[in-house]
Amino acid sequence: MAVNLQQADASSVLEARRIHNQKLARQHDQTRATWFPLTVLGVLLALPLLQLTGNYNYLLHLVLFTASYAVMASGWNIIGGFAGYISLGHAVFFAIGGYFSGVLLARYGISSLLTAPLAGLAAAACGYLVGLITLKVRGPSFIISSIALLMIARILFDHWEFIGGANGLSLPVTDLPVQTAKLPYYYAFVLMAAFTVWATYRIKHSKFGLGLRALSKDEVKAESAGINTRFYKVLAFALSAFFVGMAGAVWGEYLTYLRPNIFLIILVSANLVLMCILGGKGTIAGPVVGAILIVAFNEIFVATLGASEINILATGFVMVLGLMFFPNGVIGTLARKGKLPRVLNWD
Repeated sequence: MAVNLQQADASSVLEARRIHNQKLARQHDQTRATWFPLTVLGVLLALPLLQLTGNYNYLLHLVLFTASYAVMASGWNIIGGFAGYISLGHAVFFAIGGYFSGVLLARYGISSLLTAPLAGLAAAACGYLVGLITLKVRGPSFIISSIALLMIARILFDHWEFIGGANGLSLPVTDLPVQTAKLPYYYAFVLMAAFTVWATYRIKHSKFGLGLRALSKDEVKAESAGINTRFYKVLAFALSAFFVGMAGAVWGEYLTYLRPNIFLIILVSANLVLMCILGGKGTIAGPVVGAILIVAFNEIFVATLGASEINILATGFVMVLGLMFFPNGVIGTLARKGKLPRVLNWD
């Protein structure tokens, strides 16, 4: 009789927990504005119609440039935000994607818009192999190993004659009119950004994403709980490389020229880290918000202060102020304080 009573009590407790969790999930769904990102996507898809009334190439360039960074920052967020491993070597995967599709375009005339997913897979394969080695360490040691990866890749690409070495590789120029020349790349980056945001949302709310978040909190406890932390973090590294590689593929054709000193610079990787930290590392909207803010700050300060060290100083000053008031990033801090607007709640 006593055993039956204990079982009944345990069942009632589990049922109460289930009901409570469902209630919390419904409350969270009520505060999530899924319509907002869809509306933004619709507006961005319609934006090129402005070309019918004049020349808005600069505006289209800013949007596609921001979207490209949103793709890469959201991809980096998988390993840096969900898993908690800060990588400064993701410019390597940016270069792998760019050169993979760039060589196919230069040698065989196949557009990078078609081969971008393959370039992402090539970057993911390299990321998986690199992750098996570098992710044996953690913390500052991993950060240093990611920087070493970038330096090794720069030397390799500089001396690889098949891809042009340090002199680079010229790509065919599109024969589209000036008014429409940017549109293929514009739509490619906007759609890739939408896909990446959706994919990172699905990853975060999957069993895999739950394991990554547990890993970021305490890797030892996650391991003792039965999570294969080594496989999880290596797979996260490969997935993040996939999205960065796809962006690199399209960006290379957009530039029509590939050189190691364009792709393999630490500033590219640093920007991804800064965007996630400023927007909110580990959130879905954070990398997008961070990309918008950093690109906007850079453009404003370049326009007002010129392309000099003063521009960089001003951008850094604004970022310091931002992190003083938003220590967990814009999205993370507002969410913790319960002041996050519904339109920015994508989690």
